[in-house]
Amino acid sequence: MIEKSISLQNLALMVKGELLGDTSRTICGVAPLENAGQGDISFLAKANQAGLLQNTGAGAVLVPPGVAARDDLPVIEVKDPYLAVAIIHNYFLIEPFVAKGLHPRACVGIDCVLGREISLGPLAVLGDRVQVGERVCIEAGVVIGDDVTIGDDSTIKANVTIYNGSVIGRRVIIHSGTVIGSDGYGYAANERGEHIKRPQVGIVRIDDDVEIGANTCIDRGTFGATWIKSGVKIDNLVQVAHNVVVGENSLLVAQVGLSGSTILGRNVVMGGQSATAGHLVIGDQVMVAARGGIHNNQPKGAILGGAPAIPVRQWGKCTAVFAKLPELQSQVRNNTKAIAELIGRVKQEE
Repeated sequence: MIEKSISLQNLALMVKGELLGDTSRTICGVAPLENAGQGDISFLAKANQAGLLQNTGAGAVLVPPGVAARDDLPVIEVKDPYLAVAIIHNYFLIEPFVAKGLHPRACVGIDCVLGREISLGPLAVLGDRVQVGERVCIEAGVVIGDDVTIGDDSTIKANVTIYNGSVIGRRVIIHSGTVIGSDGYGYAANERGEHIKRPQVGIVRIDDDVEIGANTCIDRGTFGATWIKSGVKIDNLVQVAHNVVVGENSLLVAQVGLSGSTILGRNVVMGGQSATAGHLVIGDQVMVAARGGIHNNQPKGAILGGAPAIPVRQWGKCTAVFAKLPELQSQVRNNTKAIAELIGRVKQEE
């Protein structure tokens, strides 16, 4: 790893923050508050945790505006310390691409077009007519089918499988074990109840700046494309079915499941183990709490929870009541019995 150092003044400019305190310090890395040394910058995510600054050994700290720190501790005030530390950490970790070329045990098919600066690891297999851009790293054991295109500056981690015809954009990261372009799950039943496979002849299209976690599966379209648009971030163990469209900058957390032909708008956030039925339209900026199940179309900005999913505030109230159901059931039984006894007495008096 290349060692780097940078002045606090330049770091403040990098994250558009305001530097308070000693401006002469130089920073060499990023570390958490409890482990940071004088050469490190750290961050305080929330203003109500300001007490943590008293004992840190960090050389400087990113803080929300207005946080009081020790007199000897320089701070950079930023609107979002969590974002700022991500920018700075990436600065320290990023390194120039080093092309290692083709490993002797890699296998490359016919009529492939490969960038001049690439790394192709051992036992990686490229089918025929594959196109690979510049500064692409394809790690050990990757299998890439025929007619696949991979854009510049992308990284395909070990043991990924990319099926025929898939289109991968620029600066895409695909983590180990993921499968891109496997057949969608489509069958038609005949009169005897036997399931006849529907041919899956589409592709997967992944646009620029997408990151896909480990052991995720994205199915090819039945016809046309399953489309992951630019800036989408997909966690581990996610299932994206055939002909799904995931809008720009959306987030799919672990074990999300999207049924076929569902369309997600921009900046949709789906919590862990949440899912959709098929052929739905989910509007921009919809948020779904963990384990939420969406069964109908949703408008822009909806915030949902539960299965079937309902507005999250209503879901929260329902969840609170659910824990009290045994007590409420007992009260209903007692009240029903008491009412029946009162009715009986009234009838006797009549």
